[in-house]
Amino acid sequence: MTDSTPSPEQSEEIPTPAVKKELPVVAIVGRPNVGKSALFNKLSKRRLAIVHDQPGVTRDRLATESRVTESRALLIDTGGIGANLDDGFAEQVRAETDIAIQTADLILFILDGQEGVHPIDRNLAQDLRKAGCPVQVVVNKIDEDMHEKNTSEFSSLGFDDAIHVSAAHGRGFDKLIQCIDRLLIEHGLEVPRDAKLEDDAELPAGPIKLAIIGKPNVGKSSLINALLDDQRAIVSEVAGTTRDAFDVPFQFNELDYILIDTAGLRPRSKRDTSVEVFSAMRTESSIRRADICALVIDAAQGVTAQDRKIAKLILDAGKPCFIVLNKFDLYHPGADYSDRMEELSEHVARELFFLHYAPHVAVSAKEREHLPRIFHTIDKIRGAAKLKVGTGELNRILKKAMTKTPPPLIGKRKRLKLLYATMTKPERPTSIPAPIFVLFINSESLLSDSYKRYLENNLRGQKNYIGLPLNFIFRSRAKKADL
Repeated sequence: MTDSTPSPEQSEEIPTPAVKKELPVVAIVGRPNVGKSALFNKLSKRRLAIVHDQPGVTRDRLATESRVTESRALLIDTGGIGANLDDGFAEQVRAETDIAIQTADLILFILDGQEGVHPIDRNLAQDLRKAGCPVQVVVNKIDEDMHEKNTSEFSSLGFDDAIHVSAAHGRGFDKLIQCIDRLLIEHGLEVPRDAKLEDDAELPAGPIKLAIIGKPNVGKSSLINALLDDQRAIVSEVAGTTRDAFDVPFQFNELDYILIDTAGLRPRSKRDTSVEVFSAMRTESSIRRADICALVIDAAQGVTAQDRKIAKLILDAGKPCFIVLNKFDLYHPGADYSDRMEELSEHVARELFFLHYAPHVAVSAKEREHLPRIFHTIDKIRGAAKLKVGTGELNRILKKAMTKTPPPLIGKRKRLKLLYATMTKPERPTSIPAPIFVLFINSESLLSDSYKRYLENNLRGQKNYIGLPLNFIFRSRAKKADL
């Protein structure tokens, strides 16, 4: 399948996207390993951030809405400031936190109640006093009463009314939640929990959750940054830079998205740390919760065995998807665009034959070329998801196919029979629902995989379900007369 979006000669510009700012932003900052991610998870009631005792695990900004405060608020977790990381990311992590400080309406300054004041805490306190927004000191790891005696020294940082909590045990969290609500009200930032924002009403099913999936170093984070026009995800030549799967609210052509950037999936045999193993689990979870997946492949390198394994994860999850051929500027540069696209699409279609329904989009995140095609493709897939097949039409299509090529005889002169077919709705609402068809047959044991593909191909021949897997549910009504 080739890229059916506008030709490269057409003028295409990607407008600067607007990250949602209707909700007040609460940034969680602090040096490494003070418990920021644990606090973030507890306030959001979701295990979005990786919690690990290895300093510097969180390197990117994570964002999600608070689920425990009376006021609606957007929580941002940040990479640890001043991390003495062994892979050269300390400067970029600091930049990440600086951006969070600049965009925050309220800052939670997290400190370690058991270790006491650290020189990095003092340096950070100087910066936070210039932030221009309220700063609430939160002394974490007060797991027992005995830890309280060490907290008086934190007053030397120049902030009043520190709150003592234990993210691990939940101590002090009611007071912290009340404090956040109070500060938001005092500064005119309160958004009541039952308030409906304009964007909430536009798409009843919520923003489109777009997961960016791929192996390490194919340019996933560069693609996110190019789309957002923002250095939100850390970009490096070191494979495995992104460890968290983080959500970024984003808007394009008046449609709301949640971009889910994920850790690159390496083969299981090469996952050498517990953090990387957990990151891989989180990536697989991101595929399951996404509305649509973008499988990013290095066009210059071509499809690899690991690309095929990741594509299989998307297939098994039954998710709408498309394939982003990144680094297209490096694929036979100077040659004719159409010839390059045709040759590359043939290669991808051959190597990922089981994702034959997924359209291909060739882009260059580094050069910011053809980026709007990603969203044109999503629009086409969204349109295809609205196609409904009436019960009568569905039965005519399938029975005509079965008459043209009857099912094979299996066993002692037994053949598959279709009794009835209908289209049904997904159990859970989603922005881009994949079609689900229920087929009542005489016995599922008479249905071979090849004949199932034959029926699917015939249905696709009648309906253009681009980018969508066709999910079949077979229900046997085994009776002797039918067999």
